[in-house]
Amino acid sequence: MSDPASAVLEAHDVSKAVTGPAGRLEILRGVSLSVPRGDSFAIVGASGSGKTTLLGLLAGLDSPSSGRILLDGHALHDAGEERRAALRRQLVGFVFQSFHLLPALNAEENVMLPLELDGERQARQRARQALDAVGLAPRAGHYPAQLSGGEQQRVALARAFVHRPQVLFADEPTGNLDQRTGHAVGDLLFDLNRQHATTLVLVTHDMKLAERCAHRAEIVDGQLEPGA
Repeated sequence: MSDPASAVLEAHDVSKAVTGPAGRLEILRGVSLSVPRGDSFAIVGASGSGKTTLLGLLAGLDSPSSGRILLDGHALHDAGEERRAALRRQLVGFVFQSFHLLPALNAEENVMLPLELDGERQARQRARQALDAVGLAPRAGHYPAQLSGGEQQRVALARAFVHRPQVLFADEPTGNLDQRTGHAVGDLLFDLNRQHATTLVLVTHDMKLAERCAHRAEIVDGQLEPGA
């Protein structure tokens, strides 16, 4: 584990390239960043700039072509998929634009799922507490198709925070919501983040949401340009 006063997430000269029919495509080039524990960091940029690719690398969903990534002191860049998956279960929460709830499970069961995968004996109790924290305790037995978009994203937030992650990665968390609902979900995201002292790494097109983060950076031509 890294020292509590140090960065919980670091990237050092990270690059990502893929090879396709047109040859080699460089998506990211020489990206470096450091996110202090408990802080919030927004990554912005045009569509196709590599924001989601960078988020996936920082979260251990993929490996960089070169460079180093450290998550809570653990090296992700040279870890195999099994090791990265274990670190994600232990340290990371996710919120996606498209919610990613399982349609055959109700709200409570969706929130319970990551706890059950870890063998948590109090999974149901903790899931109910998490749903209560996002104001959805009365909807615990409803299935995703019976919930509005804002309610589905609140279930996704409950699921992301229920196992108390060190870092929460959010990829366009308000992108599928109308302005009013998106603002409410944004409020809830930052409220939960403060309550849990979680480090937040956010990718968004919404500059108002990005401006709520302590730090911002923009991806331009595959490189990260520091902002505020």
